Amino acid sequence: MKGWTASDIPDQTGRTAVVTGANSGLGLITARELARRGAQVVLACRSETRGAEAAERIQAQAPGAYVRVAPLDLADLASIRAFAAGHKGDRLDLLINNAGVMALPHGRTADGFETQFGINHLGHFALTGLLLPKLLAAGPGARVVTVSSFMHLLGTVDPRDLNMERKYRRWAAYARSKSANLLFTHELAHRLRAAGAHLVAAAAHPGYAATNLMSVAPKMEGHRAKQRFMEIGNRYFAQSPEQGALPTLYAATGPDVRQDDFFGPPLQGLWHGSPGRSARAKWTLSDTAGRGLWAASERLTGVRYEALAS
Repeated sequence: MKGWTASDIPDQTGRTAVVTGANSGLGLITARELARRGAQVVLACRSETRGAEAAERIQAQAPGAYVRVAPLDLADLASIRAFAAGHKGDRLDLLINNAGVMALPHGRTADGFETQFGINHLGHFALTGLLLPKLLAAGPGARVVTVSSFMHLLGTVDPRDLNMERKYRRWAAYARSKSANLLFTHELAHRLRAAGAHLVAAAAHPGYAATNLMSVAPKMEGHRAKQRFMEIGNRYFAQSPEQGALPTLYAATGPDVRQDDFFGPPLQGLWHGSPGRSARAKWTLSDTAGRGLWAASERLTGVRYEALAS
């Protein structure tokens, strides 16, 4: 996959993809490139207005692209259930769990979960489970791709304190949520293998990409100096969002993607470079931790993966 670019994406005609957080950043690029190659893409966005603006941008940049917007708030289980119910009659080949938040001040989702864990992991766990029958029905080539981060290396998941009740530290909470993304992918891949399913579960990370993700928290808190610092980092040290989206696009469309693969910039770069199989913390490959997180996620969200039940 050395030197792989968006121009190498195979034809996606006849396939349908859902991309969460597709109104900006990596999600917008991912949705655009899939649509450019012929996929019908659902932009799953919290703001329908911003989603509609993103759809217009994609159609302007990729004439003939088919995209539509559907409201989805990953911080609200009722919204997730409504989104999944609205997709019942449609084919689904690709689910790109891209949306996320980073290093926010302490907060709660509509259902009382710590915001970063609730959106980055639990929201996508619930969404994937509710859309699973459609993904399984799509047959060979169907994939679930969950976007993690190289920051997962800095945080393990503590099953005794998933919501960080003891002591909240924003970056630790973010790292934990990204570790949870990989543990989820690991356990989902295990269950898909056991069921003999064609669906592949893989993960990706963008390295350090120039998006607005890092500046959201300083903006929320009114810290203009921190916001400016993040913007300078994006300008001088980060790679473009187009480059950052490549690992996700490879995980979604590459020819040799296996269960539980993790793609990102190569080991020697971590932050920059063409997609390759990426460095990964050993604890995200723990069967015990994966099963524990899965059980807790089912309990907290009320979503059961009945199609994979043994």
